[in-house]
Amino acid sequence: MTDKSAAAAARATVYGYPRQGADRELKKAVEGYWKGRVSAAGLRETAALLRRTNWEQLADAGVHEVPTGDFSYYDHVLDTSVMVGAIPARHRAAVAADPLDGYFAMARGTAEVAPLEMTKWFDTNYHYLVPELGPDTVFAADAAKQVAEVKEALALGLAARPVLVGPVTYLLLAKPAPDVDPGFEPLTLLDRLLPVYAEVLADLRAAGAAWVQLDEPALVQDRTPADLNAAARAYRDLGALDDRPKLLVASYFDRLGEALPVLAKAPVDGLAVDFTGPAAANLDDLARAGGLPGKRLVAGVVDGRNIWINNLEKSLSTLGTLLGLADRVDVAASCSLLHVPLDAAVERDIDPQVARWLAFARQKTTELVTLARGLSQGPDTIAAELAANRADLASRAGSALTHDPAVRARAAAATAADARRAQPYPERAAAQRASLGLPLLPTTTIGSFPQTTELRAARADLRAGRIDAARYEERIESEIQAVLSFQEKAGIDVLVHGEPERNDMVQYFAEQLTGYLATRHGWVQSYGTRYVRPPVLAGDISRPEPMTVRWTAYANALTDRPVKGMLTGPVTMLAWSFVRDDQPLGDTARQVALALRDEVNDLEAAGTSVIQVDEPALRETLPLRAADRAAYLRWATESFRLTTSGVRPETQIHTHMCYAEFGDVLQAIDDLDADVISLEAARSHMQVADELAAAGYPREVGPGVYDIHSPRVPGADEAAALLRKGLEAIPAGRLWVNPDCGLKTRGWPETRASLENLVAAARQVRAELTARES
Repeated sequence: MTDKSAAAAARATVYGYPRQGADRELKKAVEGYWKGRVSAAGLRETAALLRRTNWEQLADAGVHEVPTGDFSYYDHVLDTSVMVGAIPARHRAAVAADPLDGYFAMARGTAEVAPLEMTKWFDTNYHYLVPELGPDTVFAADAAKQVAEVKEALALGLAARPVLVGPVTYLLLAKPAPDVDPGFEPLTLLDRLLPVYAEVLADLRAAGAAWVQLDEPALVQDRTPADLNAAARAYRDLGALDDRPKLLVASYFDRLGEALPVLAKAPVDGLAVDFTGPAAANLDDLARAGGLPGKRLVAGVVDGRNIWINNLEKSLSTLGTLLGLADRVDVAASCSLLHVPLDAAVERDIDPQVARWLAFARQKTTELVTLARGLSQGPDTIAAELAANRADLASRAGSALTHDPAVRARAAAATAADARRAQPYPERAAAQRASLGLPLLPTTTIGSFPQTTELRAARADLRAGRIDAARYEERIESEIQAVLSFQEKAGIDVLVHGEPERNDMVQYFAEQLTGYLATRHGWVQSYGTRYVRPPVLAGDISRPEPMTVRWTAYANALTDRPVKGMLTGPVTMLAWSFVRDDQPLGDTARQVALALRDEVNDLEAAGTSVIQVDEPALRETLPLRAADRAAYLRWATESFRLTTSGVRPETQIHTHMCYAEFGDVLQAIDDLDADVISLEAARSHMQVADELAAAGYPREVGPGVYDIHSPRVPGADEAAALLRKGLEAIPAGRLWVNPDCGLKTRGWPETRASLENLVAAARQVRAELTARES
């Protein structure tokens, strides 16, 4: 095919779309179902309407081929586990009795049964449910969801492409089931899994699917020869099937590297490849591999993970280069648009000029359609769009918001000495023990307490002018008093004020820092029904005034026990924001760190003896390729130390991380030089405690004993058993007792019971240790 005919074939498509609806209808319907206010039929009706709305929006914008199967009640990886019949034994009875309730039990757990482990989806802030597999796993195809949804789209007269998690990525994301040898490799089940995928593909073809997309993002990570051989074998076998639709194998988030020639040679019909950010290297790699003769290339040239407008001329140039490398070139975002909000046009509170710099899912769709038209019909046909895009890019580059000379001068003046504590850890630990006087196995929580309906209503009333600031502050003071009173009665050793004044652990700070913008409707899914509104880090960052001192000092005055000051760390402030892409991330992190350093120092000056700086995003932001990690970890750990190193030795610095695979960042955790770290450990059965011990981690550790992402209440004996397991790795003098994460999403009844059991477990194990010594 000639370049001209290839260009004429160019069409726009996407791999996935935000699930929640314009007003988070899915969240409301699912949570209503859990509470018995919405029937199963009502939930399905809401879901069907949301899918239809999404598809029609895409088709009306000019997207030729809409995705199906990307929609999920909770998580698309969990949907894949259902599709291949990988139901853990402890959940099979529930799934057999009621598939919908059993599905949610796998996600959330029940009073009797633990949920699946949850962790981050590659280097994003989306969480997926980790498949549990073993040598006895029996797969069985159940494509009912996938078939029904493609039929829905086809019935609307739309071209539809089902999107599935690919078999290699599915197995690489899985872990051994709890009763299986930890050394078991799920990838060894590939030959058992491929016939199930073959059956699913046949069912989708019978339903009318002309193409099926198989997502293999795990192949952009460093892969072993065995992994690459498995990928080659998988797509050799699936490509050789007689009864199948056309296969489009997709990757995203980074460059494919050594996996690219493997996929290029596979007998599939097309590849979807990311060409943004570090994945831009795929362009040269694809040329070296000889391109994709006779195949379809879906080119991801619009960033699907950030919210800045695309440089249309640059993307059009990339697409033009790609024309000679494939039989047909289509245009797409780099990944699913699940990771961005729905529509920037509804953000009325952002300066109109700044708003022109933003592109959410609907705007990105327009960009894709524009690029496809320019590629097919020539740049002259989109001349007006290109001119407007150039003007918007120039406006952003020249804005005073993006260049503050004072902020840049301060960041440039920071030295390596500013990012080091004045005393080594052993000296600090001795000073902190003398100052704090805590018992063996001290108990604490991670920071937030339940955000009740009353608290949310008070914030809404303040915004709407129904109450004044004084009345709002009275409500916050009352909540802090109640939270402190409960903790004291429960016997918790290091208290928190509960963060009733905070809407979100990033947004709260972003609203008080210059350089950040807040949205009203910029919701994205974090996990299940948990949606967050990442702020927009648009410019240079500074702190005009203290942000947390007022409420922390108020809490400190109400109790004789230590109350932790609670901050969000610089890496997480970046990772959980839509961060500017016009300067290196390390430069932006340093600006944020210096602003937070001022807050840490002010907290200490106000009498706060324990300060926690949360960095749950440290692991999730880790580059997917090992070669890129050292540079990232250098600026990431330095920015944390720059935040925390201005305090006295007796001030105890805590940090917190959750729901990630920590083994890859153990040295970085040490390099943070925090005095105490708390980590998620309940769902992973204290795995992280063993990892820290094996790495020789020398400081204090609080591996979580209460899984806060499940409504179940762990008993005191269950928590005590986890503590004893933790003590096998961490000495009692360095072990803390705490939940996995903050309690914002939990209700008060389960919070009270769980924390009372947590304290009882600590006392029980503490007594055992004392008796053993006597």
